[in-house]
Amino acid sequence: MASGSMPGPRTADVPWGRPSRAEGLALLTVLALAALTRLPGLAARGQWDSDQGGQMLTLRAFVQEGVVPLVGPPASVGGFHHGALYYWLLAPAAAVSGGNDPVPVLCMFALAGITAVAAAWWVARGMGGPLAGIIAALLLAVSAPAIAGSVWLWNPNLVPLPSLVAVGAAWRGWQGRHPGWWVVSAAALTIAGQLHVLAWLLALPVGALFATTLLRSATWPGERRRVLQWGLAGIGVIALSYLPLLAYEMAHDFAETRGVLAFLAAGGSPASAGPLTRLFVVTIRLLAWPLAGLLTTAPVPAVLAAVGVGAGLVWRAVVAPRQERAAARWLLASLVGACLVLGLGVGALAEVTPLTVDQYHAAFDPLVVVSAALAIAGLAQADGGAASKTSPKLMTRPRFRLHPTNARLTGGSVAAVLVSLCVVGWNIARWPPAVSPDGGWPAAEAAARRLEATVGHSPFALVSLPSFKPADAYRYPLVRDGFRPVTASGVRQVVVLCDDLFVTDCPAASGAEARTLLGAVTQTLAFSPAPGRHLTVYVRRN
Repeated sequence: MASGSMPGPRTADVPWGRPSRAEGLALLTVLALAALTRLPGLAARGQWDSDQGGQMLTLRAFVQEGVVPLVGPPASVGGFHHGALYYWLLAPAAAVSGGNDPVPVLCMFALAGITAVAAAWWVARGMGGPLAGIIAALLLAVSAPAIAGSVWLWNPNLVPLPSLVAVGAAWRGWQGRHPGWWVVSAAALTIAGQLHVLAWLLALPVGALFATTLLRSATWPGERRRVLQWGLAGIGVIALSYLPLLAYEMAHDFAETRGVLAFLAAGGSPASAGPLTRLFVVTIRLLAWPLAGLLTTAPVPAVLAAVGVGAGLVWRAVVAPRQERAAARWLLASLVGACLVLGLGVGALAEVTPLTVDQYHAAFDPLVVVSAALAIAGLAQADGGAASKTSPKLMTRPRFRLHPTNARLTGGSVAAVLVSLCVVGWNIARWPPAVSPDGGWPAAEAAARRLEATVGHSPFALVSLPSFKPADAYRYPLVRDGFRPVTASGVRQVVVLCDDLFVTDCPAASGAEARTLLGAVTQTLAFSPAPGRHLTVYVRRN
């Protein structure tokens, strides 16, 4: 037995060796496409709102003033936060500009999106062979939601890359390669869970795969101990990542724990629909999102994509060769489990809201892409028939090779090409625009300059309507330029940001807020820096 690996047929079913020249060229072409769809014009392509400004303020304080964050961005529900590792990962990119320019940080998001394309190839290749790998990379490279997530500074947008690494490393560990892969999987899972708390749901399928590996390793003397040791090392990595949170909790009377408990005691995420309706909507939403987009925007393509992914995965779980069949069953169980937990536990996913909620299933989006790739690749090679299920020779035949001389025109391959073209074409038609509807970072920067020219260097306050949504989208460029808003009491000038997503009749509401704060006021500037947002400067009358 080779050192660090378990014997048995699983280690030989799928080659993890060097790609052929054709496969390498195909992968490089797809990666170039991913780069062309993500890197150009980063400053203006992504949305710029309170989350983006607040996260850049934290990064600026981190790299300039040494204020080390011990918790991450606030969760959208409940009084708790995501992990601080998010800021630690972004700190090197923020340090390039001293925290004064978000573009280097956005570059890190784009590079993570491109790397995720390569990771999708790696995972799908290990489960279904080179053709499945290239298809997975292509689907993720052109995915409109994936591209949008690669140009937008927001913590859930980094989740797909560590999610893929966690899944791929766990799969290699299960296949009997060096048990050190379980530490890699645990480290990647830690990053995903720190980026967004619901990514920890991925620990359920990864943990189940580890438990299966541990049980199977009992067949070989000493191997179970090795697997267990590496598994415990992975748990240690996870525990170490939460030391900053422990320090924060001890200094803040365990505020995070109390926030989580209060959220759970209140019943979690509220829901107006029944459990079956929620389960149906969330299942369609989860299985369709990376391939067809939002269910409420395009219901027919979303339903078709979800049904196609589900049916294709069930098909591969039944008729594929042994290694791919096991992978399809694991993916199927993982996605079913995610749909059950999110459908029954996160009511917001089944609601039509003006706020983004697709981050709740970000950790499982790449699994949908890999599942679709396995189904499409299986369709292209369907002429092998049911014999591929039992014939060991087929494990080394062209099904695991990507070379022009192996191409054969069959009904299955034609269907696979048509399906691929439909998915690719649909996503290309829905790629995010070159400039975000709110103008992105340049629009926020320009708005701050207008405010600075109006308020001068006199003290001013920055007030947000509604009060629960911070005005950090404009606070960040103001602070960067040396203008520091103060509290509203005791100043003559107040800048009011009103968001009509939550407040009706924003200009009138802004005036009422200013009069409440200052009494008699004069309006000196009013403009809309982005659709739905209104900035107004008021001065107290003497």
